[in-house]
Amino acid sequence: MKKLCGVVLSGWFHACFVVFASLSVSALAQAQDRDQITAADMKGVSLQFTTVNRAAMGQNGTQQATLPGILGIDSIPNFSGAYSTPGFSPTGKPQSNWLFNMLGNAPSNGGTTMVNAPIVPVSLDFRNADGSERFVRAVNGRAITCGIAVEPGCHRLFFDVNTAGSGGTTFLQRILDSPVFSNANYTSSGVPTQFADAVARAEYQGAPDDWHALLVPSVKTTRTMVINQDRTCGIGRGKGGHCNYLYALNPDGRCCFFVLIDANTFVNELFPSTFQFPPPTTTLVGAAEAAGDITTKDLSTFFFPPAYLFVPANHARPCCIGGFHGFDPEPGDARNGNLLRAFVLNYSTWDQPIFRDPTVQDVAGLSHEVSEIYNDPFVGVFGPDITPWWLAPNGNCQDNLEVGDVIEGMPHQVFPITMPNGFTYHPQNEALLQWFEFQSPSTALNGAYSYPDMTVLTGLSAPQKAGCVP
Repeated sequence: MKKLCGVVLSGWFHACFVVFASLSVSALAQAQDRDQITAADMKGVSLQFTTVNRAAMGQNGTQQATLPGILGIDSIPNFSGAYSTPGFSPTGKPQSNWLFNMLGNAPSNGGTTMVNAPIVPVSLDFRNADGSERFVRAVNGRAITCGIAVEPGCHRLFFDVNTAGSGGTTFLQRILDSPVFSNANYTSSGVPTQFADAVARAEYQGAPDDWHALLVPSVKTTRTMVINQDRTCGIGRGKGGHCNYLYALNPDGRCCFFVLIDANTFVNELFPSTFQFPPPTTTLVGAAEAAGDITTKDLSTFFFPPAYLFVPANHARPCCIGGFHGFDPEPGDARNGNLLRAFVLNYSTWDQPIFRDPTVQDVAGLSHEVSEIYNDPFVGVFGPDITPWWLAPNGNCQDNLEVGDVIEGMPHQVFPITMPNGFTYHPQNEALLQWFEFQSPSTALNGAYSYPDMTVLTGLSAPQKAGCVP
């Protein structure tokens, strides 16, 4: 089962390939570290998102959502529905009938579903290749590894999630106050609600006024991910070697403004490689599961200070992944009726304004991932949420119900919302269920295909063959 649901960064599309130039080798002690980066290196880079796979036309969403949730698993509350439209299966066979599965209680039933939403803060401990603690100092903007920790101006390369922040407020507190976990006003709801719930209500016209799926956030024990640098990092003047991480210091020389981490290294440190329960505690997810900090009934967030992932390829670094969602499968036993345990979770971070689109910042990625969990909690592993192939205006070609992937990178991809704390957040607009159903006209709120900004998607994808081939 673990092998079947092994991690696959399957949603990595249209990557920006960025080669960070290596500097000439110098024997001087003041040579800049080869794994230092700056915000200037990120200009022109787009932030993208993905999933991890561990392992009827004319009807509105409420009328379609008449099927029970996924059977035979121990996981978050969910419901299913069906629709019909011509398309092609993942293998290219013609298919007309499709299923979707979403978080919460079926809208026709009404009522509010409260979902526990533990937030596991994660600090990052960047080390030398031999596993020893690493200390660096900044000299005229250049980061230099210290020979010994007591050298003047040296600071440990440790990204503390509990102190990272801006304006006197930590990023962790900022996300708790954000539209993802706190209420704001939306046209889809008669009362203030959370962002992903507002998107869901736009999809399900006809749902009772009291129908909601709301997150109950709680901050859990802080975990630390330790990452040793690759011994080959910086070798080959840009044509060889491999770095497990790259870092950008704050102006005061302390870690860090942001970091980039090898995606494979990151995933291996995040997920347990075994299929057993309780799992070993040597990974972040395993430790949180074993401690009971996250359960199968939760929507869990592993929250990092600004940390983005890259996928090494031909000595370039396709960058950057800013979040993913999926679930960790673990076996059942007598305590849960021998049902497969499915821990639904996401990795998210605070988005610094360093990317091609300067509006992609703060909770753009977090809102993307949580909204996708609402619409695709099990990333298609159990059958539902595989859709007809679609080609989005941003060039993404996919066949799954990933509501954020359709819009990422488009003009006006974010929807600014000022919250009671006075901070203006930038959650991402999301595609609606009706867009994936090729429904025309749309039965969503006001005939929309996107929300909260209904003008971002104004039409459907042209019908596509498998892989969007001509």
